[in-house]
Amino acid sequence: MAQPQIILLGTCDTKLDETLFLREQIIKAGTAKVILLDVGCHPVDNNLIDISNEKLATYGFGKTATELAGLSRAEYIKRMIDFTTSFVSDLFQAGQVHGIVSAGGSSGTSLVTAVMRNALPVGVPKLMVSTMASGDVGHLVEETDITLMYSVVDVAGLNSILSQILRNAAGAILGAATTYYQSLDDINTRSNQAKKRIAITMFGVTTPCVDAIRGHLTSKYGYEVYVFHATGSGGKAMERLVREKQIDAVLDVTTTEIADELVGGILTAGPDRLTAAAQAGIPQILSVGACDMVNFGPRDTVPAKFSDPEHHRLLYEHNPAVTLMRTSPDECRQISNFIADKLGEHAARPDLVQVILPTGGISAISTPSQPFYDSSADTALFDTLESRLNGKGIAVLRDEHAINDSEFATLAAESLVSLIRKEDDA
Repeated sequence: MAQPQIILLGTCDTKLDETLFLREQIIKAGTAKVILLDVGCHPVDNNLIDISNEKLATYGFGKTATELAGLSRAEYIKRMIDFTTSFVSDLFQAGQVHGIVSAGGSSGTSLVTAVMRNALPVGVPKLMVSTMASGDVGHLVEETDITLMYSVVDVAGLNSILSQILRNAAGAILGAATTYYQSLDDINTRSNQAKKRIAITMFGVTTPCVDAIRGHLTSKYGYEVYVFHATGSGGKAMERLVREKQIDAVLDVTTTEIADELVGGILTAGPDRLTAAAQAGIPQILSVGACDMVNFGPRDTVPAKFSDPEHHRLLYEHNPAVTLMRTSPDECRQISNFIADKLGEHAARPDLVQVILPTGGISAISTPSQPFYDSSADTALFDTLESRLNGKGIAVLRDEHAINDSEFATLAAESLVSLIRKEDDA
C-alpha cells in the first residue's frame, strides 16, 4: 500500500541523536516513509542518512562539502538553503513530498524554515521543532503555513522532556502528512474542475464590502473566494499564493498596507506590494479601501512625531491594541503614486486591471459625519491616482458610493467577472 513520504531535515553534525530519534518515532508507526537530508556543515557517516550534505551541495551546483565547510556559518547557511531548496522542490514536483519536519536551534531553524518557505507551496505540511518558537517568529514563518513547536529545552541531548516533545512532533507531522496525502485526489479533482479562485483583501472597516462581494461571487458564479486580512502578512500571503499560481483573479479592495509602508505604520506588507498580480497578468480590480489610515499599536506606542499635539494629527483608538492615524493629503498623494508606479511598471496585462474609487468614503469611518472624513485628503488620493494612470491602459472608474455600500460591492464584483470573461475569451 502506498504511503506518504516525509522529508526530515537535520544538522547531523550537531543534532544527529535528536534527528535520528525523531526519524525513529515517525517510522515506527509504519504509516509513512522518511527521507533524511543532512544539512549540517560537516560530513557525517551514518547509514540512516539518505542524502548527505555533500550530495546536496553537488545537486545542480557542483560544490563539495569541503568547500562548504570553509565558509562562515552565515554564508554556509545561505548556500545550503539554496542547495536544499532546489533538491526538495524537485522532489515535490515529482510527487514525492507530503510533509517536512525538523528540530533544531537558531541556525538550524533559520536554515530549515527558509527551505520550507521556498521549496514547498502553502498547503504542504511544515513542522519545525525549535528553541526559537516562543519569541518573535515572523521572520521564520513569514506569510506561509509553517507550524512551530517550542522545544522548551534546548535540542542538545535527549532527555525525558525533549523526547516527549519529539514524539509529539512525529505524531503531528504523521497526521498532517497522511491527511495531505489522502486529500491529493480531492485536490486534483478540484483543480480539474477549473473553479475560479478569487482573492479579496479585507480590513475591519471594509468588512461589509468584502462580505457582500464574497456572497455575490460565490452564490451567483460559484467562485471560490479567499479573504486576506490586510495586516501586512495578509497582503504578503495573497501575493505568495498568486506567485504559486493558486489564485486566478484578485479583488484588492483594501490596500491600506501601502499607507503603513510609506508612513511608518506597523502593518506594512513591504515595498513589493501590488507586484504579484500585476506581473502574473491575471484579472485584477483594485481600490483604495482603508487608505485613510495608518496603523499603530496602543496609543502610547504612536511615534512622538505623530502623537505630539503640535502636529495636529487625528488619532482614533480602534481598540485598546490598535490606534489609527488619519492620512494627510500629502500622504494620500504618496499612496496614489505608489499604486501608479507599481501598476505602471509591472502590469503585464493593463487591460485586465481596473481601479475603482469609492468617492463616498474609503472606509467605515471616513464617510461624512465619521471621524476620518476628510474630503481634501480623499480628493488628493483620487485625483493623483487618476492622473498618474492616465494613458497607461488601466481603466480608472469613480463611483459615488461609499466602499461599504452594497452598490459599490456589486460594481466591484461584476467588474471582476467582466475581466475574467475577457481573459477567458482571449
